[in-house]
Amino acid sequence: MEQGAWRILIVEDDQRLAELTREYLESNGLQVSIEADGALAAQRIVEEAPDLVVLDLMLPGEDGLSICRKVRDRYDGPILMLTARADDLDQVLGLETGADDYVCKPVRPRLLLARIRVLLRRRESPEGVAVNARRLQFGPLVIDSALREAWLREELIELTGAEFDLLWLLASNGGRILSREEIFAQLRGIEYDGQDRSIDVRISRIRPKIGDDPDHPRLIKTVRGKGYLFVSEAFA
Repeated sequence: MEQGAWRILIVEDDQRLAELTREYLESNGLQVSIEADGALAAQRIVEEAPDLVVLDLMLPGEDGLSICRKVRDRYDGPILMLTARADDLDQVLGLETGADDYVCKPVRPRLLLARIRVLLRRRESPEGVAVNARRLQFGPLVIDSALREAWLREELIELTGAEFDLLWLLASNGGRILSREEIFAQLRGIEYDGQDRSIDVRISRIRPKIGDDPDHPRLIKTVRGKGYLFVSEAFA
């Protein structure tokens, strides 16, 4: 996919911010459209199927969390949510409703562009990858990095793009503890600040989807003070 073909929908009611963001993104080769009304946003996302949605949390008509929840099972592209800087709860709720990443306001254009590029590039299937490197199987669980899909007992697992990336990272490093610092560096390209809870939220969402017990996990274990461990032998 050529970068110029990437289509971005910004759902933001702050007209000045939306226009400035559009100008910056378009100057960097992206195609951008804007929707200011939350009540109309869900329909546009589903019908237009943009390559990525930048979704503000606070909107007239319908808030960002409700929109994200409404479209998540009909739109498989990345959703990047704009949240209030100081409100950790907003960030967690956004991730729990299916957002792939978030950027805190006030928006820094270069950071927003970097996050958008990371999310878009992950959608591209890797070329020239050996079959055994792109598909992993652990008993009834199958994960395919080229198709970006996973199945449990031949049933497709509904995963957001960010959830798939995290599951693949953990599974492809089965038997090795991955620290939060390493996970952040691999998935978001930034240093872990010691407070961000996005990885923990995604782990809690992934566990039941792959048949793990959230209260007593045996597939994805939390190793206190160290990070997370994917236990491939648990599927035997």
